[in-house]
Amino acid sequence: MVAVPYKVYVVVDREFGEELAKLAPGVPVWIVDTPVNRAVANRLRDERQEENHVTGITTFKDFDRSSAEGTLLSELNTIDLHHGSHSANPPYTILEVFGTPLNNRIKAELSQYGFDEFQPKSAGFCALRPLPPE
Repeated sequence: MVAVPYKVYVVVDREFGEELAKLAPGVPVWIVDTPVNRAVANRLRDERQEENHVTGITTFKDFDRSSAEGTLLSELNTIDLHHGSHSANPPYTILEVFGTPLNNRIKAELSQYGFDEFQPKSAGFCALRPLPPE
């Protein structure tokens, strides 16, 4: 049996709103907490009662209203703590980001977490890493 890759969505688009409903249910989502994003996240949490803190939607504060890139980079450690090898077996190997383009700074930061393959997308990018050795 082939294991399904463990993916985490990260949304740093402050106006993502209803696009959140289009993401696959059961895949964890970390989304920046803005009024439009919070309203959709709360509605989806009510609709998707079977999801939990590992498979559901987590909102995170953007205290300093930094750039979308800065917001992403400031959340990486927390996301990795919750979905990485310290908390999940197997850990996540795919990070799909919406709201900021891929650049060298982001690649450098993600490489610190073992990500070594990057795929730019129209609304962001996808980063992949191999499973850590057992």
